Amino acid sequence: MTNPLDCAVLTVSDTRTLDQDTSGQYLHDALLEMGHQVVAREILPDEVYQIRAQVCQWIAQASPHVILITGGTGFSGRDGTVQAVRPILDEQIPGFGELFRQLSYADIGSSTVQSRAMAGLSNNTFVGLLPGSTGACRLAFEKILREQLDSTHKPCNFVNLLLRGDARRGSV
Repeated sequence: MTNPLDCAVLTVSDTRTLDQDTSGQYLHDALLEMGHQVVAREILPDEVYQIRAQVCQWIAQASPHVILITGGTGFSGRDGTVQAVRPILDEQIPGFGELFRQLSYADIGSSTVQSRAMAGLSNNTFVGLLPGSTGACRLAFEKILREQLDSTHKPCNFVNLLLRGDARRGSV
C-alpha cells in the first residue's frame, strides 16, 4: 500500500462502549496495520438522525476519505444504519453488498440474506456499512476492503479513485 488514506470508524450500538467494541476496534486496528490513518472513531446509538448527522459531518470535510460503519445493518426495528446513510450516498456500489453476502454464506448459510451490508460514495468519500459482528467485519475487511483500500491492487481499487477526486458525485 503506497497511498495512505484518512479513515473514520463508526460503531452503531445501543449497548457497546469503546471498551466492549470489538468490531470497531478490529476495523481500527486493521486500517492502521495497512498504513492508513484513523482520524475519528465514534460510537452512536442506533438512531437514524444521529447516524446521518455524524456521517454528513464527516463527508462534508476533505478528510476522511473512508468511513466504515459497523452495526445497525440487520432487519430488526432498531437497525437504522441503512436508512440513515442510503439517502446521502451519491452512488451505491451494489457489488460490495452482493460480494459480502456471497462470502458470508459460507459462514452463516441462508441467514446472510438478512444482511443489508452495503457501500457507496458520497462527496468523494467511500462509505461502507458492515454488520455489527466482529466476524462479519473481519470477513468484509479481509476479503474485500483490504484489497480495495490498497492503492497497488490491480486492476482497480477505491484508493486511486478517491485520491484523484473523481469518485462519482451526484446531486443529493
